[in-house]
Amino acid sequence: MQKLIFINRYFYPDISATSQLLTDLSVELSHHNYDVEVVTGRNLYMGSAEKLPGEGQHSGVNITRIWTTSFGQYGLPGRAIDYLSFYASASFKLLWIARRGDVLIAKTDPPMMSVLVRVVGSLRSAKTINWLQDIFPEVAEQLHLLPRAYGIGTLIRSLRNWSLRYSDANVVLGERMKEKLLTFGVRGHKIHVIPNWSDGNSIRPLEHSNNPLRKEWGLENKFVVAYSGNMGRAHEFETILDAAEKLKSFKNIVFLWIGGGVKKATVQEEAKKRGITNFIFKDHQPKEILSQSLGAGDVHLTVLSPNLEGLIVPSKYYGAAAAGRPILYIGDKEGEIARINKKARSGYNFKTDEGRKLAKFIVYLSRKEGLKEKLGRNARKSFDENFQLAQATNSWRILIEKIQIKRRSQFASWFPLRRPRVPQQY
Repeated sequence: MQKLIFINRYFYPDISATSQLLTDLSVELSHHNYDVEVVTGRNLYMGSAEKLPGEGQHSGVNITRIWTTSFGQYGLPGRAIDYLSFYASASFKLLWIARRGDVLIAKTDPPMMSVLVRVVGSLRSAKTINWLQDIFPEVAEQLHLLPRAYGIGTLIRSLRNWSLRYSDANVVLGERMKEKLLTFGVRGHKIHVIPNWSDGNSIRPLEHSNNPLRKEWGLENKFVVAYSGNMGRAHEFETILDAAEKLKSFKNIVFLWIGGGVKKATVQEEAKKRGITNFIFKDHQPKEILSQSLGAGDVHLTVLSPNLEGLIVPSKYYGAAAAGRPILYIGDKEGEIARINKKARSGYNFKTDEGRKLAKFIVYLSRKEGLKEKLGRNARKSFDENFQLAQATNSWRILIEKIQIKRRSQFASWFPLRRPRVPQQY
């Protein structure tokens, strides 16, 4: 039986975003009778010293954990060494286990996995799919993590574009990302839009009166503006801080920050500097109580720096929509999430530097319970129609079957059946 082989640095029990998405999809595909294997690392994203076992299984998915270094805590040079060790170990492992007709599916952690997988796929006559969560090196350049040296950037982009063009398929998260790939010379029929998702079964709209976290966190009788997820380099927080500064005299309005990330300390320090006291910070919450933690907010914030539009799609929308909460998006008003938000009528969009406008709308929404409820219902409706795991799984199954049918038809064209000779008539 042909195998689906996913490649990503992190997998269950790791709780990072890419790990959870891969875990969800691979388990679902295994439940649909696919033979699924994941090639991943032995480290955990959060920097724990724990090393996971080399082999294992999770809900029908076979796991192969390869050796890598673990110098990521020492900054970008250490992370680069970790990437190189993963490339080397993954290459040997894929060459060993991949067979003709298998489907190799590369995520984008570490970046440039598409190049390695395309080479291995060619050598082993396997099909290849790239599952793009972001686009490298453009993201790194925009975040000033990679120098814009002409020679380095040109070489990386050339290799990346080659791997995308000659793979069998590329899965992107939205239309803006698809538009970006088209500019790389990737043909449209090789680009498939499959959005990310959230767990709509475990995350449900929850009334405040039925939410114990509201009381535990001291949020009773408060209008809570929530931000749940990573506070990373790709996110623009100045607009939120500006709005919060203008609202610091409103005792009934609280900003709830759930999660961590490299910018968390910066947000905390800036809030202290500006005298903003209505900020509450909580760590990442267990998956089992996401309905409660997401439901603790009255409205949710989603942000993305405009220069990263088309390179990343923020995933915070899906969880907030599953919880039936309105979404306030801050970034490019023609961005992916802004388009979804506008079409679904699930919230409102704001440009960066519109802190005053954002503050006024938060006050307005805090006084309009009916509008808040309507936007929340629209958000959940949008989620149910577009961003359930079952829908994404079905899209992946259609894509995989299409690729496998193509493989069988190619095989038949290489080895055509001989037609029987028709006796000559006299």
